[in-house]
Amino acid sequence: MINLYSTFSSAGFNISLKVLTKAAKMLGRLAPGVCVQVTMGVNQQQSRNMATLKAISMRLKSVKNIQKITQSMKMVSAAKYTRAERELRAARPYGEGSVMFYEKAEVAPPEDEPKELYVAITSDRGLCGAVHTGVSKVIRNRLSEPGAENIKVICVGDKSRAILQRLYGKHIISVANEIGRRPPTFLDAAKLANAILTSGYDFGSGKIIYNKFKSVVSYSQANLPLYSQKAVESAPKLAVYDSLDSDVLQSYMEFSLASMVFYAMKEGACSEQSSRMTAMDNASKNAGEMIEKLTLTFNRTRQAVITRELIEIISGAAALE
Repeated sequence: MINLYSTFSSAGFNISLKVLTKAAKMLGRLAPGVCVQVTMGVNQQQSRNMATLKAISMRLKSVKNIQKITQSMKMVSAAKYTRAERELRAARPYGEGSVMFYEKAEVAPPEDEPKELYVAITSDRGLCGAVHTGVSKVIRNRLSEPGAENIKVICVGDKSRAILQRLYGKHIISVANEIGRRPPTFLDAAKLANAILTSGYDFGSGKIIYNKFKSVVSYSQANLPLYSQKAVESAPKLAVYDSLDSDVLQSYMEFSLASMVFYAMKEGACSEQSSRMTAMDNASKNAGEMIEKLTLTFNRTRQAVITRELIEIISGAAALE
């Protein structure tokens, strides 16, 4: 049984049913036509509110489904990140050893060969923050400087190609696909190194641009040096290493390039997984906040519909008296 003295709350306002009953009876006695118009207006408002309730309900269901997806992706990325970090520790000596050779031999870019090659280490997958954008931004800034006509780019992953192709498509000479779906291996790096050496572009120096992993929530863009065999042969302190003829040097250059690409891919994969885990965590929190707001809006709108229905019933009963 409904207590006419109970109070309903609608959008922050307290409405007493007893007051509504007296007002509706008085309105019906004084102006029956006005009461009918009020009832018609309430019907129209009720229809609009019902449509609004349906839209809010659909939106609420959609956001809840998105939250489930982001939470699942966060858990998957956390497992992949643990594996990527473990593999990165084993891959660090490859890149650090190759860079140390260039530093000990004091290899420098040849002055008579201005051509440069930039290798962008990204992947094909998104939803990982600004991991791919940061690498592409470094190359984009370099291509906007003077002397960019002597620079060519090899994109490892579709994300860097998609960012650079619109403005600097003429600088891209090769693109590697199917990167990031599985953890990178040394075989993948060897294939990329072979593609770089057989690209037909005779460069004097260059850089491998990649994301260097720092912590779960931190990474930065770094680069590894690239040199041609001619630049290495003319290094002033190459004589420190014994028994280096042209064949041995060429073999080492191929292995060194594959090692640096492998190290850069491992660093990029670890940074990507940690960034995706953080991005999915933030997305899940944002979805939770949206669910709370939509639930509050849904309840307030539903309560307003109930209050208007009560007003309509009382107004109609008062008009018949």
